[in-house]
Amino acid sequence: MERDPGPGGARRALGRLLEAVLASRGEANAVFDILAVLQSEDQEEIQEAVRACSRLFGALLERGELFVGQLPPEETVMAGSQGATRKYKMWMRHRYHSCCNCLGELLAHPSFQVKELALGTLMKFVQLEGAHPLEKPKWEGNYLFPRPLFKMVVEGLLSLEEDRSLLLSQFREYLEHDDIRYHTMQAASDVVARVANGHPEVSWLGPVSGGGQWACGVLVLRQRLWQVPLIFCNNAFMLLSAVSLPRQESDISSFYVRRTELLDKWKVTHLKEHRRAFQLMWLGFLKHKLPLSICKKVLVIMHDSILPHLAQPSLMIDFLTRAYDIGGAISLLALNGLFILIHKHNLEYPDFYRKLYGLLDPSVFHVKYRARFFHLADLFLSSSHLPAYLVAAFAKRLSRLALTAPPEALLMVLPFICNLLRRHPACRVLVHRPGGPELDADPYDPGEEDPAKSRALESSLWELQALQRHYHPEVSKAASVINQVLSVPEVSLAPLLELTAFEVFERDLKKGPESVPLEFIPARGLLGRRDDLCAQHFTLS
Repeated sequence: MERDPGPGGARRALGRLLEAVLASRGEANAVFDILAVLQSEDQEEIQEAVRACSRLFGALLERGELFVGQLPPEETVMAGSQGATRKYKMWMRHRYHSCCNCLGELLAHPSFQVKELALGTLMKFVQLEGAHPLEKPKWEGNYLFPRPLFKMVVEGLLSLEEDRSLLLSQFREYLEHDDIRYHTMQAASDVVARVANGHPEVSWLGPVSGGGQWACGVLVLRQRLWQVPLIFCNNAFMLLSAVSLPRQESDISSFYVRRTELLDKWKVTHLKEHRRAFQLMWLGFLKHKLPLSICKKVLVIMHDSILPHLAQPSLMIDFLTRAYDIGGAISLLALNGLFILIHKHNLEYPDFYRKLYGLLDPSVFHVKYRARFFHLADLFLSSSHLPAYLVAAFAKRLSRLALTAPPEALLMVLPFICNLLRRHPACRVLVHRPGGPELDADPYDPGEEDPAKSRALESSLWELQALQRHYHPEVSKAASVINQVLSVPEVSLAPLLELTAFEVFERDLKKGPESVPLEFIPARGLLGRRDDLCAQHFTLS
């Protein structure tokens, strides 16, 4: 291609080639010159070539000048005896495929502007090819969508070598359309399966014995020589977490590919099929080994972004229960999803409270998810049907941990313990045991993992009495509540869960000095009051 001198020369040259190809089929070979510029090293030239290809093949798709049907190899086309028009359409469709492949490669270009433009052009082709299909319908009313082209776009977004977070954030706007979201879920499932199957060293878990469900791959303890790259997992999680399903089937009305009518027999028009694809997508992602960082991100959104949209939420039981068994922050995050399965889907977890009791250690006051943990623990311990020994064990463990907790945590834990005593009057013996043992003979066993064997109900909450002498006045005041008759209404923990040390400090600074009675008249100013003798004879000037 001969470029014009000066700025904008490539644009003008590409414009002339574009007009020539659209005006006459005899100039079709000029397509090669346009496609060649896509391989240029100049960023500006590549962008101009992408725009030219967008206009060229967009016009050809709308005109119907690309071959429709099963495309034979190019060698067969040129050697065959088809008519000139049929040969032209087949040949031009091969050029269209070459253009799409080049645009797919540009999704990995160093320049984000080139990536963004290539993505927009490919999505334009998806829209046009959906409206003007390049395959023949198998029956009347057959739903046609350019799945191979769209799958290539999704594969470009789910890179194994490069972080595509910026490009994925641009792709989110397309996920607002119901058909794009549906086919994204299907394509993402295929890409994740292909990447995992393409690397045999990835650790897979089969169905759990007796359950027939997939287990949590993050718990695999076998050491492998290789696993799916973290970059791919991050890209996949960002794409999967961006998929949000509508709440009602009537909300499925926005389609990226324009249709004259929506047929009821199309799966893409039914929320049930969207839920099924959503479930297969997430199960396909979670069933192989995940880095802990990705597992944490999944658990953070599990309760509100994943479980409500699954066709069968109970399929997440194995993942959540095994994540809950890991301990630490993973267990804290798994609590939210487990609560939903226990509360709404009748999950039976025999050792649940034993595991919850084991999560109470000094680090629980310092983790990032402290507020979420205590909110859920409050819900789990709110039932009046819990045995007294169990509630006493939690109250005693929290009281013992409170001895070394920071003030901002104590202002939340102390009302938490008092609420437990309000709900379960049988445990109030812990704060009033006249003939109880001495401190050096406390029967409570802090090292016992089973709350039923901790002998907490035989002990007392002497730790709360010790905290009444805490250096922080607010903590001392909160601990002194047990000296009085506990009120029937519980104290709301909501404003205390997110309390931080900075907020406690700022609140103390805003408090003005309290007026207390004195045995003398305090001085006002350097020379005293106005009616004082010193102020009558002296002045500061």
